[in-house]
Amino acid sequence: MAVIAFTQEMATLGSDVAMGVCEALGLQMVRHEVGDHVAGKMHVKKSLIRRLREGKAGPFERWTADEKSISIFTAEEVFDLAVKGKVLIRGWGATMLLSSVPHVPCVRVCAPMDLRIGRLMKRLETDDEKLARHEIEVDDHARSSRMSEHFGVHWGDPALYDLTLNTERIPVPTCVDMVVGLARSAPFQETPESRRHLEDLALASKARAALKANPATADINVHIEARAGRLLLRGIVANEREHALCHEVVGSLAGPAGVDDDLTTMSGRMKTF
Repeated sequence: MAVIAFTQEMATLGSDVAMGVCEALGLQMVRHEVGDHVAGKMHVKKSLIRRLREGKAGPFERWTADEKSISIFTAEEVFDLAVKGKVLIRGWGATMLLSSVPHVPCVRVCAPMDLRIGRLMKRLETDDEKLARHEIEVDDHARSSRMSEHFGVHWGDPALYDLTLNTERIPVPTCVDMVVGLARSAPFQETPESRRHLEDLALASKARAALKANPATADINVHIEARAGRLLLRGIVANEREHALCHEVVGSLAGPAGVDDDLTTMSGRMKTF
């Protein structure tokens, strides 16, 4: 089942490329739906998540936003969508979250700034070049900041993507053909190994989200991995109660594979001195 991770700069015609790819491959295109899921998990307005992602949130909104929760719940939704398959995920860090999955092409659509400004002016039906440039710069800055903060990378680095398309030189139909060709090529076909890897990433992400969503464990910070469906917990918890809570929340997600526990309690540590 085809899965494509897709990112674009504002006013690059990336949405047209994405739509064409989805039509050619029979994929669902997902963009704002991810933010709606995150807002529901955090019990906040959908508009707040969107404004934060677009870099348009005010100082108070940014101060009250729990960026870690946004990151955790976003990853849960992206991995869940990828496991279901037949989807093109636009933005939301999908190109970074899914970059280690061999069968998922990571695609970026770009264009020179002057061309983007002209396209946005036309879309907005304005001759205010300064306004168009400002809108693009705000969006670029927000995108770059998120990638740097959450993944420690420079968003524009071409080495992060399997395919980078410049719509100044490559027409949209040709871009669509290139993405479709990449998705259908042998290196990007799902294998049992790549499927297991994706399912493990999704399981670990679901476990992190379950801990964050539960008020009793929301502030417990432990490292979670999944291997062949088996969860591994590492890190330090304050006491045996936190230890037990982690198992209670996470244990049911692992199913028959179970949980490997490498957690250390602070009270247990103190007794050894």
